[in-house]
Amino acid sequence: MLHIIALKEQRGKSRYTSARLVTRHKKDFLYGRIEVKAKLPAGVGTWPAIWMLPTDWSYGGWPQSGEIDIMEHVGKDEGMVHFSVHTAAYNHIQGTQKTAQQKVSNATSDFHLYRVDWTPDYIKGFFDDREVFSFENDHKGDYNTWPFDKKFYLLLNIAIGGNWGGPDVDEHIFPAAMVIDYIKYYPFIGKSE
Repeated sequence: MLHIIALKEQRGKSRYTSARLVTRHKKDFLYGRIEVKAKLPAGVGTWPAIWMLPTDWSYGGWPQSGEIDIMEHVGKDEGMVHFSVHTAAYNHIQGTQKTAQQKVSNATSDFHLYRVDWTPDYIKGFFDDREVFSFENDHKGDYNTWPFDKKFYLLLNIAIGGNWGGPDVDEHIFPAAMVIDYIKYYPFIGKSE
């Protein structure tokens, strides 16, 4: 299994270290299903994420080219898991992001399946094969609402603190780990539903 571990150790001006795994230019995706079976870290201050960013930023910087958050969890609200997309029209800076949250029992002690189904027509999010999120392409050809027609890459990481995970950090939680059992990708074939 893959262990992404956050540690309490000084590195430059940072009081904590962790890893970010990035598939950019190693495995980029355009549509399909991605499944990640993971156990999330516990503790106030943890902010693990399984997410996607655009490979080439064809429509401009964030949020113009989009973001897909397959799973975000903040330790100060243990068990509440979020799925979101961000675009120029829909993002958290404006308070217009498209998002869903769902309580996932034992998210920090058991493995759960976090999944995105991404087609030319929609992005759907699933926790343990239960649909929790749906965002449809309005087919207006406007990247401000649908920049999801370009390749994206996958990121897995644990942030500590930050604007959502913090400001408080429980100094007794370290080492904090997100454990990944597996990642699976199924390419999109054919037409959407």
